[in-house]
Order: sequence, then structure tokens, then C-alpha cells
Amino acid sequence: MNAMEDLVIVRTSKTPEVRFLASEKTMSLAGRSIPENSIQFFEPLLNWTESFCKSCAGQVEIHVKLEYFNTSSSKCLMDLLKKLEQCSCSAEVFWYYEEEDEDMQEAGEDYAAIIRLPFKLVEMSADV
Repeated sequence: MNAMEDLVIVRTSKTPEVRFLASEKTMSLAGRSIPENSIQFFEPLLNWTESFCKSCAGQVEIHVKLEYFNTSSSKCLMDLLKKLEQCSCSAEVFWYYEEEDEDMQEAGEDYAAIIRLPFKLVEMSADV
């Protein structure tokens, strides 16, 4: 079986940086997620995750470092995490938020309550 391609998308003012690295078994989203069309933006991410789940084994880390995301991105992110929940590998989610950002902290807590994956809420100091 050939090795799976990584999925890397450069951050824009409206979309997060995406670094889904099959060889390292890490998936990260960083930045803002307010795309014009969230479903269109997240579709390749969901497709990649589905393919990755078919061949992955061992531990996978998901790092979510979003400063802000809109409602439609929230739904797509939930779909992505649900795919990982059904994955054959064991996934762990690291949810980063700045110490003053209660909204992002609460969003992480909400996802942690819904998704049956280990969740680590990681507080970052705002001056980083």
C-alpha cells in the first residue's frame, strides 16, 4: 500500500492553517475559521480523515488552535471529530485557548462533552 499524502493548506485571513500529517499521525488546525463556505473548505479535510482512518494504527494527535470560528465551521469541526471518534486508531484531542478567551475554552469543553475521545484543554498565555 502506498503512503498517504499529507494535507497542508496555508492559513488565510478567513481559513485556518491545516497540517494533517499522515506519517507523523498528527492533525492540526490553527488560526481563524470563517470561510465563505465552510462545507466546501472542510470537505477535503473530511475526505482525508476518512481515508486516513482506513489505514491508521496507533495513536493520533489532533491539535486545535483556533482563535475564532463561526457557526458553520463549528458544525464541520464536529463532523471531523466524529469521524475520528469512529476511527480504528486511538485519537487524542488537544484544544488550545488563550487564558482570557472563555468562549474558546467553553467551546472546547462543549466538544469534550459530546465527542468520545480523550480531550486535553490547553491554556496558552495571551502574549505568545
